[in-house]
Amino acid sequence: MQRPGPFSTLYGRVLAPLPGRAGGAASGGGGNSWGVPGSHVQLPGRSQFGAGSTSTGIRETNTVCPGPSAMSKAEEAKKLAGRAAVENHVRNNQVLGIGSGSTIVHAVQRIAERVEQENLKLVCIPTSFQARQLILQYGLTLSDLDRHPEIDLAIDGADEVDADLNLIKGGGGCLTQEKIVAGNASRFIVIADFRKDSKNLGDQWHKGIPIEVIPMAYVPVSRTVTQKFGGVIELRMAVNKAGPVVTDNGNFILDWKFDRVHKWSEVNIAIKMIPGKGKKPRSGF
Repeated sequence: MQRPGPFSTLYGRVLAPLPGRAGGAASGGGGNSWGVPGSHVQLPGRSQFGAGSTSTGIRETNTVCPGPSAMSKAEEAKKLAGRAAVENHVRNNQVLGIGSGSTIVHAVQRIAERVEQENLKLVCIPTSFQARQLILQYGLTLSDLDRHPEIDLAIDGADEVDADLNLIKGGGGCLTQEKIVAGNASRFIVIADFRKDSKNLGDQWHKGIPIEVIPMAYVPVSRTVTQKFGGVIELRMAVNKAGPVVTDNGNFILDWKFDRVHKWSEVNIAIKMIPGKGKKPRSGF
């Protein structure tokens, strides 16, 4: 999905203090640029949302020194990444796109704190039922794309990020609405912890690339993807109900476990062009 607007910023790996080491670090960017002590990387520039996305820009240095915490390094990393995105990019009178997943919870918590402390006037557009409930839980102003079709800033998480800033998203099953909200935002920020950092897609995330399809199209889409690109596709099954996972849009999710590294921008376009009962399936990259 080609990203409109002038900016795509990725807040990446935010590290908790290492044992025996004072302070900590926040860092971002792609590939080996993640993990640079005492810095994060802000990457303004054009990009695509998901596979095939690239972004280049200016590195900025900021030091973050988290104190001791009982939470795991991963949880602390997610918290720091979410809060950093809000601190550096949320401004008064903005329309915000609120992503889905566990990392977003920390961002929403900080948004609510700033609204209370600074009397900010913000409007929030959810990307899922979970995001909607978070907005309501924290007393933020809930809206939708009918009333606010132009979004100033969207914040979301990712399942994996490679060295070229290609993203896999959709592990939580909310990829279609996430893409729609991101596609209508002037700026899009992805927040991710160090576990999502990979040289190549598939190094860390082994559940495949999610593809959302309408129920009647899941077999034809599965056949087309595997015939064209190889790998294996599984229909995602529900845990606490019989049958497949059903998204907020009433669709199914296919998890494509690819068997080699591809040119993800080409794959992204090709999958979007596969018919799914008169509409294109949404892929998680």
